Amino acid sequence: MTVGSSVPVGRRVDGVLFDIDDTLVDTRGAFGAALTEIVTTYLPQAASRRDEVLAHWRADVDGHYARYTRGELGYREQRMARANALHAEFGGAVLDEARYRAWDEVFEKGFSSAWTAHAEAAAAVDALISGGISVGALSNADVAYQTGKLERVGLGARVPMLVGVDTLGVGKPDPAVFLEACRRLGTVPSRTAYVGDELDVDARAAVGAGLLGVWVDRPGPRRLPISQDEVQAARAAGVEGVRSLSELPALLGL
Repeated sequence: MTVGSSVPVGRRVDGVLFDIDDTLVDTRGAFGAALTEIVTTYLPQAASRRDEVLAHWRADVDGHYARYTRGELGYREQRMARANALHAEFGGAVLDEARYRAWDEVFEKGFSSAWTAHAEAAAAVDALISGGISVGALSNADVAYQTGKLERVGLGARVPMLVGVDTLGVGKPDPAVFLEACRRLGTVPSRTAYVGDELDVDARAAVGAGLLGVWVDRPGPRRLPISQDEVQAARAAGVEGVRSLSELPALLGL
């Protein structure tokens, strides 16, 4: 049964926008591979602390990447600042421009070679497309870089990269990027879901912009601690949650 002539009864949205890193792509695993190379080459004294090195990198407690998404830092500046913060924490040498260039080559080679999609990602995306849902991506990274990442993991043809931090000069949680992504997808915000692994800049920010915010809270260590009070507040604001993308089609009424 349908409403009008095309929208199935129970289908909650017409479009789905995906975050990429740690939503469609196992970026945590790729960071682990990159940082294994960094520890081997630059931080051998931290060889027994690889889990801590990964946790420190992902947490970015000084907020360098967030400053990049607000347009306050360039990409290279934030990456170099994070590299030096990592070295300061684990006893590495200060990286000047020349040393950082070599460091970044080691990091990027290990990182990009380890990109893989989450096991359930392709099937979940295919289910949405089969259900008549328009699909695209909105990321806090550069459009060209993320397009290449999606292509590498086999999702490029399924999930076009619509908006990145370079599109408007800012990224999530700014409402403008969600609205621009909806415009490019061809759906209204109230009939569009945004699916991401970050409770604040993904799910709650999407709700604030008028979309359905879906938080992908996979098992395993979160990038930053999240209290139960924060989770309950997000739910009260309208955020919905899944533990895997395999739960997404049913959540959206397909």
